[in-house]
Amino acid sequence: MKHTNQLIHESSPYLLQHAHNPVDWLPWGNDALERAKKEDKPILVSIGYAACHWCHVMERESFEDEITADFMNQHFICIKIDREERPDLDHFFMDALQAISGNGGWPLNMFLTSDAKPFYGGTYFPPMRVHNRSSWREVLNQIQQAFQSRRKEIEEQAENLINYLSKSNQTVSFKNAISTDNSLFSLEQCQNAFEAIMAISDKVHGGFGKAPKFPQTFAIQYLLLYYHFTGNTEAFQQAELSLKSMMRGGIYDQIGGGFCRYSTDTTWLAPHFEKMTYDNALLLVCLSEAYQISKDPEYKKVAVQTIDFMKREMMSADFGFYAALDADSEGEEGKFYTWTIQEFEEVLKEDAALMADWFDVTKEGNWEGVNILRTSEGMAEWAKDKDLDISTADKKIQASIKILLAERQKRIRPGTDDKVILGWNALFNHALVKAALAFDEQEWLDMAEQNMQFMLKAFHSVEEDQWLHTYKNGVAKYSAFLDDLSYLVQALITLYEPTGNLEYLEKARTILHYIQFNFIDENGVFFYYTPSFQKDILVRKKDIYDGAMPSGNALMAWNLYKAGILLGEEGWKRQSAQMLQTVKEGVIKYPNSFGVWANLMLEMVQGTHEILVLGPKSQEKGAILFKHYIPNKVVMLASVADDQYPLMQQKTISDDTLYYVCRDYACQLPQKDHQEVLLKVLTKR
Repeated sequence: MKHTNQLIHESSPYLLQHAHNPVDWLPWGNDALERAKKEDKPILVSIGYAACHWCHVMERESFEDEITADFMNQHFICIKIDREERPDLDHFFMDALQAISGNGGWPLNMFLTSDAKPFYGGTYFPPMRVHNRSSWREVLNQIQQAFQSRRKEIEEQAENLINYLSKSNQTVSFKNAISTDNSLFSLEQCQNAFEAIMAISDKVHGGFGKAPKFPQTFAIQYLLLYYHFTGNTEAFQQAELSLKSMMRGGIYDQIGGGFCRYSTDTTWLAPHFEKMTYDNALLLVCLSEAYQISKDPEYKKVAVQTIDFMKREMMSADFGFYAALDADSEGEEGKFYTWTIQEFEEVLKEDAALMADWFDVTKEGNWEGVNILRTSEGMAEWAKDKDLDISTADKKIQASIKILLAERQKRIRPGTDDKVILGWNALFNHALVKAALAFDEQEWLDMAEQNMQFMLKAFHSVEEDQWLHTYKNGVAKYSAFLDDLSYLVQALITLYEPTGNLEYLEKARTILHYIQFNFIDENGVFFYYTPSFQKDILVRKKDIYDGAMPSGNALMAWNLYKAGILLGEEGWKRQSAQMLQTVKEGVIKYPNSFGVWANLMLEMVQGTHEILVLGPKSQEKGAILFKHYIPNKVVMLASVADDQYPLMQQKTISDDTLYYVCRDYACQLPQKDHQEVLLKVLTKR
C-alpha cells in the first residue's frame, strides 16, 4: 500500500523539516494509529525538536536515504512527533526508554506494537555500525524480524512495560500532612539541602557536577535564598561563581546576548549552541536576584543584552516569544557563532589584537580550530591588566561588539523554531517582571504586560473554555499541560504585584480552579501532567522532579501557597504544605532534582511577609520594595481597600499612603516610611 509523507500539512517547524524526507511520516493521531492496526505493522515513533543537533544528523544520514526509507515504509507505520508540541507523549516514551535501557535523549526512537504499546527504543543510531553500536538499518531489520517471529513475546513485553510505567507513576507515598505550621519543615532540613548542593558543586569553574553542564538555575536560586536567610557566604560565593562562569563563558553569546542550552565541557567554553526561551527566562531570574543582592553592574549588562536578544530575534509582532534557535547553520553546529583569527582581524582591524585578548581568540582556535568568544575575567581586572581605565575599556569592548554583531548578521542564520509555547512564554514573562523590578526598567514591565495580554487572548478558547499549548500563524492547538498553566499562574501573580491590577490576580484564581478541576489526582493532592479530558495517551503522568524547567507540581505548590495568602484560600495553603511534605525527603537528599520545592521549603520555614501598600501613591511607594531582594513576600498595591481580599480587610484609606506588614493576617502598625518597612522585612529571623 503506497503512502506519502503527510508532514507538509503540519505547522511545527520540526515536523516541516522532515516533510520532504522519503519516509512516509505521519503525525501522531487516530489516522496513524488506526492504519497500524489495519495493516498489522509495528509503529516507529521518532521524537525530536527543531533545534536538536543529533536529530539533524540522523535525518541526513538515515531518514533522507532512499533505501533506508523504503524499508521503513514497507515494514513500519512511521510517526514523527515534535517533543515541544507534545511533551506529554515525549515524557511517556522517554520514561519507557529509560525503563528499557536506563538512558535517554533525542532523537528518541521508540518501537510500538500495532496497538501503540512501546516495547523497544533508543536514541541516535548511526548509518553504519561503529564502536559496537548497531546501525539504524540493523535495528530496523531486527525489529521487523522479531515482530514476525516473536510477536507474542513482544506483546507480552509491551504489556509488562505499560504495567510498570503505570505503577511507577503511583509510587509517591501520601502522608497526612494537612497543617500549614512551619514546624513541618525545619532550618536544619534546609541546611541539609544546602550541604547536598554544595557536595556536588564545582568550586573551580562553577555549576554542579561534571560535563555536560546545565545551568541548574533552581540550585543557584536556593544558594541565594540560603545566603539571604543565614548569611552563609559560601552559598553566595558558589552562586556567583556559577553565574559569572556562565556569563563569561562560551555558553553565553558574548556579542549577541542570550544563553545556550548547556556546556559540553566543565569550563563552560563549548556550548550546545541551541538557544531556548526557557533557559534564558530562568537565567534572567537568577541575574536579577543576584543583582538585587550585590548591585554588581555585570549582572545588569548581561540581563540587558539577554532581553535585547529576545526582543531582536525571538519576539513576534504580537509580543509572543518563539521557542528556540537552532544549534546548526549550513549543516554545521555552531558555525554562525564561531570566528577564525583571520575573520576577527579583518573585521576589527587595529583593535583586533586587544579584543582577541579579551575574547580569547587565538590563531589555533580554542575549539576545533575556530574560536568561541569568551572572557576569562571581569572587565575591571582586565582593564587594570591592560593599563586602561574602565570607561575606555568598556567603550572599546562595546564598539567591538557592535561591529562583530553587524558582521555576524551577514552570515546564514540558524533556523528559528517560530512556534510560541504558552508555558515558555509564561516563564519569560515572570523573568521580565523580575528584571524590570530589579533594574528599574519600566519598558520591560510594559513588555511583560503586552506579552501577558497576548497569552490570555491567543491560548484560551472562549467557546470551549479550554487552554491551549502552542500557537503559530494565528492558530493555537493541543490542550495545555500542567506546566503551561502552572507557569502562567506564577506569571500572573508576579505581574499582579507591581501593577496592582486585580484582573491578573482574579485570572490566576480562575486558572487555579481550572487546574483543580481538570488535573487533580485521585488523592486530591498532586496534579497530572495532562487534563482528564485528553484521551490519546496510555498512562497519565505526574511529574514531581525539577529538570531543565520547573515541574508543574512544584510550581503548583508555590502558586497555591502564594495565592492562598493573597486570596485567603486556606485550603490551597494546606494542599501546598501537603504536597511539599510528601516529597520532603527527596528535597532534603536531592535538592538539585527538587530545586523549586527546596526554595519553597526554605520560605515556609522562614515565613512570608504579607505587605499591603494602601493609598493614592501605592504603586510609586510599592516600587521601592521591589528593588530589594525580599524573596519571602507577597505584595498588594491598592489605592482603595477592598474587603474581599484578606490583607485589605478592616483597612481604611487616608490621605497618606501607608505600608502594612503582616504575617498570617496579623498586621503590625502601619508605616509611612519605607525605610522602617525594609528594616522589618530584611531583618533575618
